[in-house]
Amino acid sequence: MTRRNHILIVGASGVIGTGAVEHFTGLGGWEVTAISRRPPVVADDGFFSHLPLDLTDPERCCAVIGGLRPVTHLIYAAVAEAPGLSGGWYDRELIAANGAMFANVIDPLSVHGSLGHVSLLQGAKAYGAHHHPVEVPCREDQSRDDHPNFYWLHEDRLRLRAREAGFAFTIFRPQVLLGAAPGAAMNPVAPIGAYAALCRELGRPFAFPGQSASLLELVDTDLLAEAFAWAATEPAAADQTFNITNGDILVLAHAWPYLAERLKLPVEGEPPSTLSAFFAEPEVQSAWRDLAERHDLRFAELADLLGQSHHYVDLLLGQRLADKASPVLLDTIKIRRAGFHGFRDSRHSLMHWLQRMVELGLLPPLTLGAN
Repeated sequence: MTRRNHILIVGASGVIGTGAVEHFTGLGGWEVTAISRRPPVVADDGFFSHLPLDLTDPERCCAVIGGLRPVTHLIYAAVAEAPGLSGGWYDRELIAANGAMFANVIDPLSVHGSLGHVSLLQGAKAYGAHHHPVEVPCREDQSRDDHPNFYWLHEDRLRLRAREAGFAFTIFRPQVLLGAAPGAAMNPVAPIGAYAALCRELGRPFAFPGQSASLLELVDTDLLAEAFAWAATEPAAADQTFNITNGDILVLAHAWPYLAERLKLPVEGEPPSTLSAFFAEPEVQSAWRDLAERHDLRFAELADLLGQSHHYVDLLLGQRLADKASPVLLDTIKIRRAGFHGFRDSRHSLMHWLQRMVELGLLPPLTLGAN
């Protein structure tokens, strides 16, 4: 009798984890266990087990993980971020804390002998994009960029445990992620959708809230989940690091009129200085509570919907990114050569996830015109 795969998704309520939970519960043949402080917000038709777990508690992690039915696959997508995001990327204590969190998961899993494959997340910061201009495009075979980063703590621990226990792994480096997770550290869909809804509610223009016309590469979280499923059983993905993007490039400032047309919102007018400043206005917060009550939304407070994602969008659209000497673009030839050929249209992906957040009761109804 073939052993049923049992996948453990850690960081399941984040933008990556939520997408992975939805994808694997829909595949069939997978037992899905989700670990996160709060349950992921997903459709009701997918079955999975959820365990709340403090990843900073090694004894509790060992007890909970050790009590699971043997885990064959792991997706590790958990991260601890600092308020405002960017300051924490340089904080050595927070870097060490993230390293310890991963160790508290991979160490007990690796001793049980059932683990076959691990998917681990990194990103463009692996190339030092938050420290200095990068070589364009960023390629996976570049030497490790010498800067403090919890990615390296994760990767070194993973390689050590993989050698000892004999499991395979794949490291993914996605760019800007699009999904439906509320309260996430970096999900642009939530603040863009909330901004659109509140502009309509308050009669304000849906003016572009940034100064940057920078090139962005986006990643649909369902596309990333497809890559997780591919790598879980694909020999060509074993012990490899892959950049992954939707396959196109987006300048959000240029796509903004398209987005406004689909949402049937006017764009002419004075934009807010930042989305963070906009969402901090008492009038805006009061308007959101009214919307939440009128449409029976899941979250009556904006902070619960946004997480840190409005700060993230401010970083993407701000002058700091515009002033960079070169864009941050990832070479994705390696994963295609290995056999993964998935792609998405980023404009359509953004609209899809806005509508998905409406369907999940996270955003009020949005007027969506034709493509």
